[in-house]
Amino acid sequence: MALYYESISEGLEARIREDAEQHWVNPYATRNDQVIRRMDRPSDAPKIYRQPFSKDADKILNSLYYNRYADKTQVFSFYRNDDLSRRALHVQLVSRIARNIGAVLGLNADLIEAIAIGHDMGHTPFGHAGEHALHKLYHGATGRCFRHNLHSVRVLDAVIPYNISLQTLDGIVCHNGELPMAEYRPQPMNDFAVFDARMADCIRDEDGDRKLIPATLEGCLVRICDMLAYIGKDRQDAVRAHLIESEEVFARTAIGSTNAEVINNLEVNLIEMSYGKPYLMLDQPHFDALLSLKKENYEKIYLQEQVQHQVRESIVPMMEQMYQQIYRDAVSHDRNSCLYRHHIAAVKEKQRFYPAAQPYEETDPHDLTADYIAAMTDDYFVDYYGELFPHSPYRIQYVGYFHG
Repeated sequence: MALYYESISEGLEARIREDAEQHWVNPYATRNDQVIRRMDRPSDAPKIYRQPFSKDADKILNSLYYNRYADKTQVFSFYRNDDLSRRALHVQLVSRIARNIGAVLGLNADLIEAIAIGHDMGHTPFGHAGEHALHKLYHGATGRCFRHNLHSVRVLDAVIPYNISLQTLDGIVCHNGELPMAEYRPQPMNDFAVFDARMADCIRDEDGDRKLIPATLEGCLVRICDMLAYIGKDRQDAVRAHLIESEEVFARTAIGSTNAEVINNLEVNLIEMSYGKPYLMLDQPHFDALLSLKKENYEKIYLQEQVQHQVRESIVPMMEQMYQQIYRDAVSHDRNSCLYRHHIAAVKEKQRFYPAAQPYEETDPHDLTADYIAAMTDDYFVDYYGELFPHSPYRIQYVGYFHG
């Protein structure tokens, strides 16, 4: 199969080189002195060696939940295979791709990194399948929505008040790319009161977050690169999981079909169409190809019975039982429960350095339940379920290294 790689046009490449020599500054990029925080904490004052959005990235990297990316599903949950992507790799790929493009476009690299590495902080175990299962339980009990992007903000802004910047939080909550767009024009957001009202609307409206547009070009870029990072990588993983024979089963599009082609050609077109402009965009042929790739991934990977069966037959009923038990522990204030000993204790330890407005254990029991489940890794979920329900008929059947 001959691979197809596009290149930036000679005219634009010459312009980019000339701008670099003249130290051109993109007037549409987010400047460090534009940072907005909830609280004026002396410890958050910028230093020459730690600028504002770099501080955000540092806090996220050292947060309670960042390590747990390493054992959270990206797409394939039920495989013991170190070559399949986990969420830790995904956020790094998003960051790397976005920073590559952002460097050419003259955007704020620290803000890009902070949004990228924090954008899935609120993801559940077992990927989007786990998210949908938790949403159904939480929404049924409270009428409120659980969405991983909304929960990422809750984790970084409310559960542990890290005083992350408005620009970073906005980019995180707006990263959901389930409605791809050919053009992204930032919608300015300069006030936490407006941000909080928008978050509240999204929590009440099941489709609310699908309408969000980031306030910065950096946030727009991460949203696009979230798709670039997984469209082709999920195809590679599907081959490694033996769900499909090879990447050659996918239809060729105007931008190719392999991971390397997709990333390169969408990067090139995005730069070609967006350089020096107050928006980011793909031309119509590239955007149509992206939609085609995404649609084919759903048909040949995400919705396959081999992927969905254990979710339906195991994860959904297991999470329902676990939710009910954790909720009972929260209501009864059972300090011997793992909710208290593992989750609440860990949060309170972090809150010694980032105090919250009220004691965490006084949080709504349904929120405590959702917080705890969402914080779990895949392995922790499986082990804790076995601890709670040792005689349950529900079990996860993994495809091991030596299962052929």
